[in-house]
Amino acid sequence: MVARASAAAKIKEIEELPLNSILQGDCIEMMSRLPDKSVDLIFADPPYNLQLQNELWRPNMTLVDAVDDDWDKFDSFEAYDTFTRRWLAECQRILKDTGTIWVIGSYHNIYRVGSIMMDLGFWILNDVVFVKLNPMPNFRGVRFTNAHETLLWCKKSKNQKKYTFNYQQMKQINDEKQMRSDWEIALCTGNERLKINGEKVHSTQKPEALLYRVILSSSLPGDVVLDPFFGTGTTGAVAKKLHRNWIGIERNPVYVGAARERIEAVRQTHLDFEVFPMHNKRTQPRIAFAALLENGLINPGTRLYYARPGRQKTISVAGDGSSTVPIATVRADSSIKCGEFEGSIHLVGSKVGGAPSCNGWDHWWFQGEDGDFHSIDELRAAFRDLQKENAASEAQS
Repeated sequence: MVARASAAAKIKEIEELPLNSILQGDCIEMMSRLPDKSVDLIFADPPYNLQLQNELWRPNMTLVDAVDDDWDKFDSFEAYDTFTRRWLAECQRILKDTGTIWVIGSYHNIYRVGSIMMDLGFWILNDVVFVKLNPMPNFRGVRFTNAHETLLWCKKSKNQKKYTFNYQQMKQINDEKQMRSDWEIALCTGNERLKINGEKVHSTQKPEALLYRVILSSSLPGDVVLDPFFGTGTTGAVAKKLHRNWIGIERNPVYVGAARERIEAVRQTHLDFEVFPMHNKRTQPRIAFAALLENGLINPGTRLYYARPGRQKTISVAGDGSSTVPIATVRADSSIKCGEFEGSIHLVGSKVGGAPSCNGWDHWWFQGEDGDFHSIDELRAAFRDLQKENAASEAQS
């Protein structure tokens, strides 16, 4: 019930935006019409300014269908930089103070784009490498095959405290291993590639697998995802699947028509908050350690054992009560004491671990009635479940 109420609040907050629609026109002009701080996530695939000088031919003397569209042509680097600075400034204005932006590019433009972003005050969180499993060869054999593109993931400013990062979800889709910044994904081919009369609709259509990671990692159901260079609508199609709202901006009428048809064909499953979580650890309501004592989930005098996450199996307690890891005692005021150190679970954890900071929820363990060791974060999760049950009971009464 709490999650549903949160989603409803999001929808009410953004109801005046042109949600789930394509704005046909210039991206800078269209973004200028959107309210300040109204978008949660931006994915931008701007022109790369490839500066192609000659036609590309394969060894069998067939012409390569290269990116030679008018939208990728600029008179000079200065003209490209001016254009980049203007659209990025609009992105920064409409992005919420808790939002982030992804920009993808090749070696032709990403360094110029990154420099301008830093000049505008954006703060880079990661540069992610999109490693193409099936890149186009370098037919002339005069340089290495261009087998990757770079994505910059940034928050609005260095001082921005909150932003969405669904760490656990990304870890889960990576076989329960921490997701790395090199993503091996095939280029858009086969049935996914949109065509008209056998010809590619868009020369640089991105694979849905790439957008799936971008949107899943850095937004929540009900969030607004904006794509100022919408093309054939990959961002909108994936956002719809994941129950995010989307806004696309595209000036090419052929692309707009293809994108609309594509997104309308997407079958959206029912919004089940067990399937599409509304919260991650960073966005869940804060729970004080004291709440566990007040609600009987842990008692004063309980012994806590300091260990790294996942290391509970290395904890052992001898018959005399000694332990292979530091032991703290929970006090009635919710502070803990471990040797000469006393204070919160976070402060004492940092002192014991010799680190500048510590998330005590992940590092302190208790021995349950079953004899096994459990993270105190399990107690926090149990308390949240209790809150949900109480909220559900109140709603039914």
